[in-house]
Amino acid sequence: MKQKDFIFNIILLIFLNLLIKPFWILGIDVGVQNSVGAENYGLYFAVFNFTYLFNMLLDMGITNFNNRNIARHQQLLHKHLSGIITLKLLLGVVYMAVVFVVALIIGYRGLQLWFLFWMAINQFLNAFILYLRSNISALLMFKTDSCLSVMDRLLMIIFCGILLWGGVTNEPFRIEWFIYCQTVAYVLTALTALAIVVTKGRVTRLSWNPTFFLMILKKSLPFAILFLLMSFYNRIDSVMLERLLPMGVGASEAGIYASAFRLLDALVMIAYLFSVILLPLFSKMLKNNENITPIVKSSFSLLFLFSVTSVVLLECFRLPVMDLLYKEHVEESSAVFRFLIAGIIPISFTYIFGTMLTANGNMKLLNITAIAGIVVNMAVNLILIPRMQAEGAAIASLSTQSVVAVLQVAIAFRQLKVPVNSLPLWQSLVFTVVLVPAVWLFSQHFNGHVLWALLISGVFALLLGFATRLLTLDFVKQVRE
Repeated sequence: MKQKDFIFNIILLIFLNLLIKPFWILGIDVGVQNSVGAENYGLYFAVFNFTYLFNMLLDMGITNFNNRNIARHQQLLHKHLSGIITLKLLLGVVYMAVVFVVALIIGYRGLQLWFLFWMAINQFLNAFILYLRSNISALLMFKTDSCLSVMDRLLMIIFCGILLWGGVTNEPFRIEWFIYCQTVAYVLTALTALAIVVTKGRVTRLSWNPTFFLMILKKSLPFAILFLLMSFYNRIDSVMLERLLPMGVGASEAGIYASAFRLLDALVMIAYLFSVILLPLFSKMLKNNENITPIVKSSFSLLFLFSVTSVVLLECFRLPVMDLLYKEHVEESSAVFRFLIAGIIPISFTYIFGTMLTANGNMKLLNITAIAGIVVNMAVNLILIPRMQAEGAAIASLSTQSVVAVLQVAIAFRQLKVPVNSLPLWQSLVFTVVLVPAVWLFSQHFNGHVLWALLISGVFALLLGFATRLLTLDFVKQVRE
């Protein structure tokens, strides 16, 4: 794939996601929290993150291993597909059992267990969709994968929108409905993706082959360990909030944390989309001994501009943005948000350089960085949550992401010999030095029109990107070609 093809596909993927996911997050997800309240949503958020902690059992690293492996050896799709689907179903049974046993041990009861059941099913369906999509992207069918990446959210918008604003019920919106809508949307998306992959893989039946299962699990184990470690340091914050603080206080603080985390989660999805294309692309290029430097430079330029612009704009306008989105806990959410949102910068770097290391097979080194992340996260959370509650968890999150990013960037340069001077470092520095004071000054005189202020600031950042040559007209020409 040429650099222009990479840029076209990443822009298409981002464009489709920007059409759908902002409305899902800022319309539906925010609407649900405003309807059910911070405490009820906080309970949902904590249970969701608890089920996420065990996602490794659903995947065992198979998705990333499969993406890398099929990208390098596309003829293996037919051979592997039926066996891996059977294995994924078995892993789903194991996951459900482990999640419920651990939940009972730590004291989940009643409504918590009911939420847990449906959210565990949703986690299985989501993991199954991601596995199916890994085959599609590994075949470099990026346009099809782009459409599937937004299908579940589009369906959820329709279902939840009808329940929230369609006047189909006289009852107040309940958080359980939110969970059920996700289940239906995931089922429909999974069936669609399954039909595409089965057709491409020419599979007519499932296969039972324990020797094959063990071979796949052995090869994907390093990916599984990495996913488990990353899940803990990415998702443990809200669980620790809900468990470490007194009953009621913990759920409420988790809700406040969720309010601030929502925008970070939305922006992280944009950065994550780069890795969707970069992993199979880097894997194939490294196998063929092709020069990856132009792709690394393009990725760095786009993600640096995106992440720094997002942080600067949302830091300067954080209180009016929180006030625009939420009905309660606005100041508390804003205080948490100022630490959380800065995490998009180190996270963006990990989606470039961590993906490079994954494609190159440096799983041991990646796992070491993830262990370092867990140590930092647990230590800072245990110290700060009792004292600062949700704000302490946000500081822990930023600290963790920063440590992991620095380690991965250093290792990637050392292992893959990418020239440091090939990155637009001076352009990035000038861009940041000019953008920060300019947006801060503008934020002092925006006269309450927050959306217009964000739009104008965003346009200014884009023009500044061209003025500093962080972006060039070559990007535009390559997309048009």
